Order: sequence, then structure tokens, then C-alpha cells
Amino acid sequence: MSDTLSRLEATIAQRLTASPEESYVAKLRAKGLNKIAQKLGEEATEAVIAALAGDEAELVGEAADVIFHLMVLLAEKGVALEKVLAELDRREGTSGIIEKASRSE
Repeated sequence: MSDTLSRLEATIAQRLTASPEESYVAKLRAKGLNKIAQKLGEEATEAVIAALAGDEAELVGEAADVIFHLMVLLAEKGVALEKVLAELDRREGTSGIIEKASRSE
């Protein structure tokens, strides 16, 4: 896992237990899983809009927001990013069409 993602995962884990007045992550957590999931969806939509608008800087920022909010959601659910990366490693070298078909069987 990249150092950046490792540091971010550790920071998020630490901030989950912080005061909502002191931490955005804690504030999101205090609002509950539905709000965390909603925020991830909003950020994903903003990333799509940025991609379609063709503004690279905006897309980079929105992509970072998507990754951040996904990692908050994973932390809230107790899923280590390493598990997601292991799943990506497992899929590497497999056609996306074949991999998707294997999930529907």
C-alpha cells in the first residue's frame, strides 16, 4: 500500500474517536453510516461531473475526495484498505468482462 494511503488510513482511524467539534471525520461519524455513504455518493457524482467538464485540476480534487470518503466509509465499517487492495490484486490480469461474469454465477 502506498505511504500516502497508509498515513491517511491511520489518520482516519485516529480521528473516528475524536470530538466532532475538532474533526471532520468524527463529525461525519456522529451523523451515522447513512450520511457517510451519502457523502461518498455526492463526491463520486462530483468526480463524474468534473470528468465530463474536462477540467483536470477539478477532477484530481474530486478524485481525492472520493478516495478520502471511501476510506472513511471503510473505516466506519471496520474494513481495512488492505482487503480492498488484495481484492484488486486478485483481479489483476483477469478480463473485466470475465471477472464480472464470474460474480453473477
